[in-house]
Amino acid sequence: MSLTEITQGMSERVAKNGAIGGKVVTFDFGDEGVVRIDGNAEPASVSNDNSETDCRVKVSMADFKEIAEGKQNAQMAFMMGKLKVEGDMGIALQLGKILG
Repeated sequence: MSLTEITQGMSERVAKNGAIGGKVVTFDFGDEGVVRIDGNAEPASVSNDNSETDCRVKVSMADFKEIAEGKQNAQMAFMMGKLKVEGDMGIALQLGKILG
């Protein structure tokens, strides 16, 4: 799964399910790039812009893929240190809406 495929998939999910209202979430894949969901925009937008965010989720692309495919539980990944959250934890708890 490439950054382009993840960005496209997020765009489709946000268009279908909406974003976290009025919040900006960034999925940070380290050297592989970022996917930023801007819930402040109308309609919500998805980009690879690495700017200011309310919540940053740091995860490897491989672990993200397993979480997105339902092969790995996001809460378990968090407890194992495979997924790290910086910023508003409340936003992170709502991400199932975007990923589901």
